[in-house]
Amino acid sequence: MKGGSVLVVIVLIVLGVYGSLNYHFILMDSSVKALKKTEMSLEYTFVDARGMKKAKLFLVPTLVKAGIKDVFTDDSIEVGK
Repeated sequence: MKGGSVLVVIVLIVLGVYGSLNYHFILMDSSVKALKKTEMSLEYTFVDARGMKKAKLFLVPTLVKAGIKDVFTDDSIEVGK
């Protein structure tokens, strides 16, 4: 039984690393949105955009390349609170 729980922990860690390398998670005022990255990296994995103006997000080249504008037009994945 112990070997099974270790395997579950390893799988969860691998999925967390995969998600961190491939998605931007943007915390908005009322939800969390996931935006697919254009290349695997840890740059701007978690972005706190609560109370932030859209223009400030549009100045980050990594987010613009990934399509940050789609976040505000509901073309992205959204997880509500």
